[in-house]
Amino acid sequence: MSFELYTHERNFGARISDEFTYRGMRLLVLENELVRVTILLDKGTDIYEFLHKPSDTDFMWRTPRGVRNPEKALDMVAPSIGPFSDFYEGGWQECMPNGGRVCTYKGVEMGLHGEVWGVPWRCQIIRDDPECVAAKTWVRTNRTPFLLEKTFTLRSGSGVLEIDEALTNEAREPMDLMWGHHPALGSRFLMEDCRIDCGARTVVCDPNVGEESRFEPEQRFEWPVGISRHGQEVDLSVVPPPEAAVDDMVYLTDLESGWWAVTSQTMRLGFGISFDLETFRHIWLWMPLGGSEGWPSFGRFYTLALEPFSSYPAILTNAIEAGTQLQMEPGETRRTWLRAVAYDDIDRVAHIDESGEVTAAGR
Repeated sequence: MSFELYTHERNFGARISDEFTYRGMRLLVLENELVRVTILLDKGTDIYEFLHKPSDTDFMWRTPRGVRNPEKALDMVAPSIGPFSDFYEGGWQECMPNGGRVCTYKGVEMGLHGEVWGVPWRCQIIRDDPECVAAKTWVRTNRTPFLLEKTFTLRSGSGVLEIDEALTNEAREPMDLMWGHHPALGSRFLMEDCRIDCGARTVVCDPNVGEESRFEPEQRFEWPVGISRHGQEVDLSVVPPPEAAVDDMVYLTDLESGWWAVTSQTMRLGFGISFDLETFRHIWLWMPLGGSEGWPSFGRFYTLALEPFSSYPAILTNAIEAGTQLQMEPGETRRTWLRAVAYDDIDRVAHIDESGEVTAAGR
């Protein structure tokens, strides 16, 4: 029987809508029997919500400030690193063509995390039926000559959000860039019983870590165990509690395969991402777990972000110096993909494949 005969407003199977607004901003909402994903179309296609329906758990972190509409906010003074932190609501941002703080490249001043995170994107729903929904989004950068296209797909009965991207250099000259994703976990999900699994073999500490970091600047060790600056053994796969006052920034590299997962041992519930290793060659691990003092957190952040990134260390000019940047020829288009998945009934993860299928450790 075709239920469309009786209603044109589907409330079963896979569903999609770009007709909602929140605080004056357009939303794209994809959902099915297992998950609901909410995307801020007027703010960089930030993934604001990734809700696991059976447990009523949203994996995305929310900052104390929450969502602010950049078009309706007036700040006292523009920060020198750019407005990213002023409008950071948590959730999941895309970072391109810079990752990290300010730099100048080919005469272009770039702020924190580049150009695509804070601006409106175009959107077109390209599939809408009970079995599968999909939307194509796209944006052109303002100071640099890039076109970024991103398609979101969700299938009925699946906890996997499929993300497929195409980046084009529209310039008549070669361009260097960094490209990454910044998904921050928190809310009811992240707690000290969570465990991190990933495909990395090596940890490299950021050169600018502060006093709250457990490690020395530029320290290297095999994932996941290293020796802290105080001589203690630290297992990075174990998430510490807020009272530990940790603030670490490290890079996970030498990836055997492109994936990571964070799993709550109490709830046996987790969230993970698999990604294209040809584009995203490293994972940035940002862990302001109760220890980040001063602006913008003032000690109020308890989150972690595992960020698939093309390059390290942070800041495009640093990546160019290290030789880890992406390079695109005039007119070149680069295609890539990510798969984000909510899963349950698992304690630890051994792998997440290109389709988003999760393999439990020990199986």
